[in-house]
Amino acid sequence: MAEVVLTRRALKDLGALDAQTRKRVLERLRAGALDPLQNSTKLSAAKLGTYRYRVGDYRIIFDFEGDAVVVLRIGHRKDIYS
Repeated sequence: MAEVVLTRRALKDLGALDAQTRKRVLERLRAGALDPLQNSTKLSAAKLGTYRYRVGDYRIIFDFEGDAVVVLRIGHRKDIYS
């Protein structure tokens, strides 16, 4: 089981989400703690991060630091990559 760490920016992104989306994102992060690479996608251009989770129209961008999953950004798919 991996530790999930949210950066300050990720916490700010999470706080900006509506309650239902926030709940879905947190459920995905809990599932990601058990097996971080399950249902994740490696990003081709790693300027934001190395991996992503998809939660509906939202994306969770993350990297690994040792055994920890470090969440870098959370946002809508139309805005997160720009």
